[in-house]
Amino acid sequence: MAKNNLNVAVIGCSRIMGRIHMTGVSQMEGATLYAICDTATDGRLEEAKEKFNVPIAVTDYRILVDDPNIDIAVIVTPDMCHLEMTVAFLRAGKDVLCEKPMALTVEECTEMRRVEKETGRRLMIGQVCRYTDAFVMAKQLIDSGRIGELYFVESEYAHDYSKKPGYNGWRVCPEREGFIGGGCHAVDLLRWIAGNPTEVYAYATHKCLTDWPVNDATIAIYKFPNNVMGKVFVSIGCKRNYTMRSVFYGTKGTIICDNTSPTLTLFEGEDFTNPQQLEVYIDNHNTKAEIEEFVSAIIEDKDTRVSSSEGAYTISVCCATVESAEKGTPINIVYPEV
Repeated sequence: MAKNNLNVAVIGCSRIMGRIHMTGVSQMEGATLYAICDTATDGRLEEAKEKFNVPIAVTDYRILVDDPNIDIAVIVTPDMCHLEMTVAFLRAGKDVLCEKPMALTVEECTEMRRVEKETGRRLMIGQVCRYTDAFVMAKQLIDSGRIGELYFVESEYAHDYSKKPGYNGWRVCPEREGFIGGGCHAVDLLRWIAGNPTEVYAYATHKCLTDWPVNDATIAIYKFPNNVMGKVFVSIGCKRNYTMRSVFYGTKGTIICDNTSPTLTLFEGEDFTNPQQLEVYIDNHNTKAEIEEFVSAIIEDKDTRVSSSEGAYTISVCCATVESAEKGTPINIVYPEV
């Protein structure tokens, strides 16, 4: 008989993303924040234990892998840890919600999916744009035909990492391309709206974070199904406020939106000088909705918006984009199966 209340362990207590996930678990019915884990020595683990009144707080995630009381592990750790931790919890019989990006290579994603299939557990990826109010509304408007047939979609991930290198500088490593680690947000959003692109041609530069080992700006052009064109721009060294401004062009109208503004702009009809401003809720990390969907999917045995295959497909697109920028040629995108 399925449990109607699941014990959750959050692995990674960062003061932004870790706290957001812990808050999401704490605010929902059907789940209990049972344990947390972090290796940092700056007091974040102790602060979180007190703030959220968590029974168990440890510095070694392997202690929680072996805890039979844990039902779900939420992985909110540096990207290079996702494979090892996800596989460990799946093999221990836990369901796993892993933060984006699923992993840093297609091969790692394939291994995570293989273990998911082998163990019969459930793996969901935290591509939170699919739960952001403005983007959810944009998809609903597009799917209902309000702007006609799509012909061009674009999204950007502009975020200055110079002051946010991560604890102990974990973001500054040659394995973590900004287009994969951050740009996966924009790629996943466009995949969700326009489908899986078949080809990419990308260019990259390295002018802002010159002491980092990876490119800091990339622009990518995609071929989407149904003759839809697409563009993603990613900059991790830009000198501006964070944005994920996205635009969706249709034959009957246009949508402009992001995850930090209180309105979505909708152009339809003949008067383009006075577009509609539709109110949206600002929550660019709606992890509560994400976790609620995962818990509900486990209890009721139903699908989620971001299965492991969806997470892996987004990484396939990101990795093909990085390859295109390196080689200076268009790349056909391959979506591996397990």
